[in-house]
Amino acid sequence: MKKYILFDHDGVLVDTEFWYFRAGERALADIGLTLDKDRYLRDMAHGRGTWAQARAAGADESVISRQRATRDEYYREYLRAEAIEIEGVIDTLAELSKYVRMAIVTTAKRADFDLIHEKRRIRRFMEFVLDREDYEHAKPHPEPYLTGLKRFGATPAETLVVEDSSRGLSSAVAAGIDCAVVHNDFTASQDFSRATCRIKTLAELTDIIRTGA
Repeated sequence: MKKYILFDHDGVLVDTEFWYFRAGERALADIGLTLDKDRYLRDMAHGRGTWAQARAAGADESVISRQRATRDEYYREYLRAEAIEIEGVIDTLAELSKYVRMAIVTTAKRADFDLIHEKRRIRRFMEFVLDREDYEHAKPHPEPYLTGLKRFGATPAETLVVEDSSRGLSSAVAAGIDCAVVHNDFTASQDFSRATCRIKTLAELTDIIRTGA
């Protein structure tokens, strides 16, 4: 039976993946460029995203720096305005808290994470949160999840990662940790062949943890 769960955040606990893409799409449109979704998803699997396409289109670094800040503003606008809750998350975390210790390991910026959770109840179930400022190498590098293991004092065998992207799955696999991939419409086309299991909703985790499946 697993004793610890390390949750990814975006697309797992809150439905933000599309809005992050949409913010980047708007930021590139401002400078006359189109963000191709399929290429974005392929790049994302390798830890790249919006700016790989901007560079390929010839945008210089000063323009990218300016539009990155614009993208962040657009994203926070969406976080304030859009419905990003995922049904059943709070009930599932409450049930899981009877069996395991939990934490979040996210590539989100701290400012974005704090904005998302100003009025949400998810953090109360987590012993800690590791965001992008808490480690050097982002997913798909194993460092984020290895840092989570160290913080818990846990072994890989005792731990389950929950992800929704192939980038996050690669990070978990590289850290030697079993990974359950939860369905997300935005990332559904990515390669999850190395996942320990695939689930439609977080609610399925309760049986997985209780039965040790």
